[in-house]
Amino acid sequence: MLGNKSTYKALCETEGSGIPLFLQYWWMETVCRGKQWDVLMAYDEAGEPMAALPYLIGSRWGFKYVLQPQLTQFNGPWYRPDCLHSEADRQLVSGMKDMKLKLFCQNFAPGIQPSHHWDTYEIKERRTYRLNDISDAQRVFDGFDKSRRQRQILRAEKLLTPDEGLTPELFADFHAAYWHSRGQRDLVPHDFMVRVMSAALAREQGILMGLRDAQGVLQAARFVVLDSESAYSLLSALNPEGHHNGASPLLFWLIIQRLAGRTRSFDFEGSMDPGIAFSYSLYGAVPARFCQVMHLPPAVRAYLGLRKAIAMRKNNSATRRKSQD
Repeated sequence: MLGNKSTYKALCETEGSGIPLFLQYWWMETVCRGKQWDVLMAYDEAGEPMAALPYLIGSRWGFKYVLQPQLTQFNGPWYRPDCLHSEADRQLVSGMKDMKLKLFCQNFAPGIQPSHHWDTYEIKERRTYRLNDISDAQRVFDGFDKSRRQRQILRAEKLLTPDEGLTPELFADFHAAYWHSRGQRDLVPHDFMVRVMSAALAREQGILMGLRDAQGVLQAARFVVLDSESAYSLLSALNPEGHHNGASPLLFWLIIQRLAGRTRSFDFEGSMDPGIAFSYSLYGAVPARFCQVMHLPPAVRAYLGLRKAIAMRKNNSATRRKSQD
């Protein structure tokens, strides 16, 4: 039941763009380098693969777990178009139980609804925000809010120039500087970011673009990945010393123009935050629902909660001692 990666690699080569970007063998190899990943397979009566579920697996405190790799919006199952989802899920969930995991958490792609075989898992509805059809770029622009998006873009176009010659290394430096300026550590490691961007760009499944002012100063930059079904806004950064307020909308608009004809939709990679939802609605984006599927046994949940409480107590004690010194 546990599929090996060589079988999955061959499946990805056979199915091509029929398997979404974040489930592709090359993507998992890139984002899981130095870690362990594998794939569960489900087979039809003829012994042919009809479904697959790639996963990143780790271990901590003696617990085995499956989580989303970094910069990976979703994993979850891929189904062959003619397969019976219920039977595929039966095999996949059975294989997952055989792994004796103490934690499982994956996002399933929009449109993938877990069957009853996942009923012992906690299923939460989440949302991202999408433009469902970007084939006509001008029609997309006409759907932008006139006063808070179109006007920003038209003003920014007069002051900023696109730079499509950015390197992944330069972007990673710019990204780190942006977060440091906000007093925060960049949560995406520099080398990891460069590796992912380089792999996507080499396969022509990525767009990296920046905007420079009249002095040649980089004001904003964004990195997007894509397959034939959708593009995903993965990483962005703004000049930490100040930037034009139309820089981000202009970048979205320029990138969407580059994407028209290459993919069907554009995913802003939104969240459940109302402020973010409102911001993306100004581009005409609509919610796209997806399922977060989790399994965390009560005993493990209690154990992790106890460890967290002990750690917080130690930190508080250390803080008090430091203040008394």
